[in-house]
Amino acid sequence: MIGFRLAAQRPPDARRVTDHVIQRFDHVYEVDPAKMTIIEQQEMPAWDTLRIVDSRWEHLAWMHDHWADEILTAEQLGEGGAHPDG
Repeated sequence: MIGFRLAAQRPPDARRVTDHVIQRFDHVYEVDPAKMTIIEQQEMPAWDTLRIVDSRWEHLAWMHDHWADEILTAEQLGEGGAHPDG
């Protein structure tokens, strides 16, 4: 059995981004838990949050490989600035 101590995996303190958004990890934005009154935010260990974030890119790459004929950037759509990777 693999275990962990939740106390050792507490996420960093939240930094406020806007009135409705907080950030605990770089590039990971969350709805302010105080706004979640119907379904409360559950506590997650830091490693699980980072695992989910890392998996997003793998999932997006899979979707592009299987479903996209081409990938458009916001710049090509006339929204935003240049592509961040170049």
